[in-house]
Amino acid sequence: MSLEKLIEQCIKQNAHAQSQLYKLYASKLFSLCLKYSKNYAEAEDNLHDTFITVFKKINQFKNRGSFEGWLKRIAINTALQRYRENVGVFDIVNEGQIQDAAVDIEDDDVSLDFLLKIIQELPDRYRLIFNLYVLDGYSHVEISELINISVGTSKSNLSRARAILKSKIEDYKANLNSQSI
Repeated sequence: MSLEKLIEQCIKQNAHAQSQLYKLYASKLFSLCLKYSKNYAEAEDNLHDTFITVFKKINQFKNRGSFEGWLKRIAINTALQRYRENVGVFDIVNEGQIQDAAVDIEDDDVSLDFLLKIIQELPDRYRLIFNLYVLDGYSHVEISELINISVGTSKSNLSRARAILKSKIEDYKANLNSQSI
């Protein structure tokens, strides 16, 4: 069945079509949910909530842009909503107080699994902003609008996230070097 027919059947609340759509996109969306979640269980919850929203609002998809992009926006917004519900107020930090720290993610000594693990270990607000900015390409202006913070706070939280990741990567490499000696 074509994607257009599948969407059409989902609009009609056809359970078989909904199941097919889920099977088609669940793994991609789960990977995205995992980036924005503290752990596997929270990612599963976000995926579940994403598909509930998708099936409620699928009639709003107007074939402008890609369907997968539309699904990804819903998944990100679902994770952001869960975050907003569970967090009080963001720390307001003077961005001039923090030096920008780069994270070398192209390093051959660091596996992708390790990078994903340390990204998930970041405090919620840092992980969220790091993922939005670095992995999903949102600007600081867009991030500030999405989660209702200042641009400066977005920049400082990204800087702190990078500093934490850089430190963990350096510790990891030092540990590797000491084991090989």
